[in-house]
Amino acid sequence: MKAIGYQDNLSIDNEMALQDITIDTPVASGRDVLVEVKAISVNPVDYKIREARPAAEGEFAVIGWDAAGVVTAAGVVTAVGEDVSLFSIGDRVYYAGDLTRSGSNAEYQLVDERIVGRMPESLSFSEAAALPLTTITAWEMLFDRLQVPVASSENSDDTKTTESRPTILVVGAAGGVGSIMTQLLKTRTQAVIIGTASRDESVKWLKTLGADYVINHHNPLSDELKNTGITEVDYVVSLNNTEEHYAEIIKCLKPQGKLGLIDDPKTLDANALKLKSLSLHWEFMFARSMFTTPDMIEQHRLLNQVATMIDAGKLKTTVAHELGAITASNLRRAHQMLENREAHGKIVLEGWSVKY
Repeated sequence: MKAIGYQDNLSIDNEMALQDITIDTPVASGRDVLVEVKAISVNPVDYKIREARPAAEGEFAVIGWDAAGVVTAAGVVTAVGEDVSLFSIGDRVYYAGDLTRSGSNAEYQLVDERIVGRMPESLSFSEAAALPLTTITAWEMLFDRLQVPVASSENSDDTKTTESRPTILVVGAAGGVGSIMTQLLKTRTQAVIIGTASRDESVKWLKTLGADYVINHHNPLSDELKNTGITEVDYVVSLNNTEEHYAEIIKCLKPQGKLGLIDDPKTLDANALKLKSLSLHWEFMFARSMFTTPDMIEQHRLLNQVATMIDAGKLKTTVAHELGAITASNLRRAHQMLENREAHGKIVLEGWSVKY
């Protein structure tokens, strides 16, 4: 089968950083489904792994953790493992996969059914591929880690005035995770949403997704926040550059507020959180699959629920850049855009080039 991989950890401007290759098609067993990959999207984790994780001696590493495709036999005996109960051959699916296994930058991929969702019927493969990793990350951060209250027609709190609604600041909100997080907050909560962005196109993007305010993270966050008429917030989600903004984030949080983050600060002074009795929450969406947690199937349920919301028109795909077919050259360009922070929303590639 066709795939894109690397053998050495190289700069993305090197053609050998990601190469078109041919490898064996895997065979499903256990709870795995074999998916024919139709479209993929890229995330910062892709280039971080490409730069840091070595390939096995004499082999190619295949990465990628966002895909949409079809459960298929692909010329082998079985398309699903003997213990699979959630999917059948021909089902259209979307998923983020498992960081410890071979990735989605290949024509066919094995994925545990418990982290695979039914693809939204109203979306194309590329539109669906943009969603899994960022959606799982945003959902788990908001509702599992920070436990932001979910609105309900049966909950009297849903009639709160603007002044009494929970407030949340999302740092780096125009990226992939922030784009779907903003929509989830708008759709599922009563929160006042403050996103950060610096470029005009990113500001416009966030406003179309439902942000109540957009502030510039190149300026002190506390000053920018005050310009909205809000002095402190209940929650901050820091999606990038946490070290750079850490002191300002603490200023922006109310006493007993909650800070969530997903990036990789080299150091973080937890003592700085004590005075306001702030709590710190990490989100790493691969934790469930990496450790085969008892609640691993929650990601399957989450993706199915999101698919229903999308088909009902409550959420929309976060595709912002379509780079063409799934080839090494196009994928290198996608990595480069992320590394240079040239993108908002998600970057997708769809279809395998006839010429390889």
